[in-house]
Amino acid sequence: MAGQAEVQVSHFLDEYGVGSFHYKLLFWTVLMALIDGYDIGAIAFAAPSLIREWHIAPKALGLVLSASNFGVLFGSQIFGWIGDRYGRKTALILANVLFGIFTFIAAYSTNLTEMSWLRFIAGLGIGGVIPNIVAINAESAPRDKRATLAIIATGMVPLGGAFAGFVSAAFVASHGWQILFFVGGIAPIVFALGAIFYLPESIKFMAIHEGQRAKMEALLNEMRPDFVVPSNARFVIEDEKQAPSNPLNLFREGLALITPLTWVIFACNLMGYFFLLSWTPTLMGAAHVPPQVAALAGAGLQVGGTVGSLLLSWWLQRARFLAIAIMFIVAVPIVGAIGYAGLSSTAALIIVTFFAGFIVLGIQSGINVVGAMIYPTSLRANGSGWQLGIGRLGAIAGPLVGALFVGLPVTRLYMWSTLPFAAGAVVTFIVYGLVSARLRARPELAKAQ
Repeated sequence: MAGQAEVQVSHFLDEYGVGSFHYKLLFWTVLMALIDGYDIGAIAFAAPSLIREWHIAPKALGLVLSASNFGVLFGSQIFGWIGDRYGRKTALILANVLFGIFTFIAAYSTNLTEMSWLRFIAGLGIGGVIPNIVAINAESAPRDKRATLAIIATGMVPLGGAFAGFVSAAFVASHGWQILFFVGGIAPIVFALGAIFYLPESIKFMAIHEGQRAKMEALLNEMRPDFVVPSNARFVIEDEKQAPSNPLNLFREGLALITPLTWVIFACNLMGYFFLLSWTPTLMGAAHVPPQVAALAGAGLQVGGTVGSLLLSWWLQRARFLAIAIMFIVAVPIVGAIGYAGLSSTAALIIVTFFAGFIVLGIQSGINVVGAMIYPTSLRANGSGWQLGIGRLGAIAGPLVGALFVGLPVTRLYMWSTLPFAAGAVVTFIVYGLVSARLRARPELAKAQ
């Protein structure tokens, strides 16, 4: 309509800056990220107890350690689509309810088959959390904080995994491994119920869906009472070109090579990460490290990941794929040193696992956000979901490959586990070059990222 007023949403967010709305959004998404990380890591800390109680060999754990990742393989794409179609808030609530219910039921498993199936179904919901947390934060932030706020939220995922380690060290001996799944089942359901009433929706999602107009106007008025939305105004995201939420559009507009290569980056890092996450407690036990120390080493990996995500967020906001490529290179010697540290001393083991988590999980938080930022709002949760979903092939392979090589000296196992990070460095440098060339050819895209 000629002469129709426009509300430029990105400009509005830049003028508003970071305020109470963002603190509320971060509060709820951080809670969801924490319990998502907890539920991802819980099975690794339960594994030593399952070996003893169910009288199984460590090699038999490969499938159950990877089962949730099979679920994430599909769940991240399903809930990415739900997020783009029905809203990030809706997707997050449904995902938390799903994995909460089936994590709770997993506490009553009596064998590996039952546990594997329950972990698979829970993984469907687990996979829906990160794509929508990234989207809801990035799409509600001012331009210079889009990546930072999303990295802060997703950076809590490894801290949640650390809580699983602390729960294991403090309560499993007295309450059994089931306590890990009781906590991991109840908390996400409670968070989902709270989110129904208090979690805001993505501002840019509402802007591109006319059915959300009333909520959008109410939210803008809450954020800035002095801001008046004209009755016939059209909401526009002036620095993005929207495309239909169709997976084929992930390969258009100069993304034909970039999209599949980001999948490879995710697969490389997740392969190495889930080997470390899934096998460190068990391998340290095989190296005669006390169970409490092995649990603390696993927790140190996760705590390091949160610290790395938060401290590196400013660099990732600025350098994007270049920063990630450099971090991949640094990961190689640090991860390779874990086996030697485990045979050295408790202090050395915890220090090295902390710095391994700092780099490896810092990479993961970075690519979760930087990867999603190459897509417009209409494709962001879907694009992020495909990255995490296809990348989960690496997460599935990590524990399974680890099971094949159990029995080798621990030092050698950790040296082999550095290969995915070396490959990730090479692929990320290629993506950095392609993205830089795309932005030079189309400078208007830089404003949207």
